[in-house]
Formats: sequence, C-alpha cells, structure tokens
Amino acid sequence: MGAQVARALHAPLDVWLARKIGAPGNPELAVGSVSSHGERFLDERIIESLGVSQAYLEAASRREREELDRRMILFRGSAAPVQVQGRRVLLVDDGVATGSTALSALAALKRGGADRRILAVPVAPIEMLATLERAADQVVVLNRAPDFYAVGQFYRQFEPVSDSDVVRILAEFA
Repeated sequence: MGAQVARALHAPLDVWLARKIGAPGNPELAVGSVSSHGERFLDERIIESLGVSQAYLEAASRREREELDRRMILFRGSAAPVQVQGRRVLLVDDGVATGSTALSALAALKRGGADRRILAVPVAPIEMLATLERAADQVVVLNRAPDFYAVGQFYRQFEPVSDSDVVRILAEFA
C-alpha cells in the first residue's frame, strides 16, 4: 500500500515497522505494540481488564523487538533509513484495528523529529478516530467503519506482503 502511495506522489519510501504485543492466549488481540525505532505503546485499559502481568509484557516486548530487528536488517541491509527530521511524513498502513501499531509508529516518527505526521489508512473503526487524531497531525481514513471487527473484512483479498516482496519494493525506491 505504501509503495502505491509513494509512486503516485513521487516520494521516497521507507519502512517504519511496528508489531503488536498479543494478549496471553489470544495473540490477535493487541495489548500494545513496539516499533522498530524503540517506542512501545501499551493499552492500559486492555492490560488491566485481562490482568496481563508486567513480566509477560516485558518478555513479549523483547520477542517482538527481536523480530523487528531481524526484519529491519533483512529489509534495509546496511542502507540508512530515510531521514524524517524536519520533514512531512505520510505513514500508510492497510488499516487500523486497535490502533496499537499505528500509535507506536507515530510516536517513533515524532521522536525522529518529523515536522508533520500524517496517518493514511483505508479503514479504521470509528471509535479509534479520536485517539489517532490526538497522536498524529492529520488522519486520513477512507472508511470510518461503525461495524468494524477486522481490517480484512474490507478487502476481497487480504494476504500479507512477503518479506521478499518488501525487499524487492524497497530496492525499487533505493
């Protein structure tokens, strides 16, 4: 999705990865997320309601950061990241569910000194919009879904992008 937007705008493309921290026994339910640039977002409301321990959060965060490190090396190799300091950055994703990964990526962009952070997604649950709008300078959502249960429900085909495809796409923009 990001590559399509970058092509249309004739803009540089880079990856700002974030991974969700799944709930104990339910890895698809995000209790938080970590970004490839070190930020961690925790959804205290969900953590408290599920009674998630600090030890679990630390171990899960460490595992997800290790996976992010592996992917960043795979995707970028030794190439330096696109510098965001003082720049307008468009953060693109295939959709927002809990907002966890978008929030940690937006925090990483803020820490990186981005002048303006714009989140652009095709779909997000309507109840997440206020939180996203507080975290970003601008939020663009094509479908503000009141009957949201998963990002995939809004796609005919919803397949993950393979690591090899990410490497190929990033090489196109290098």
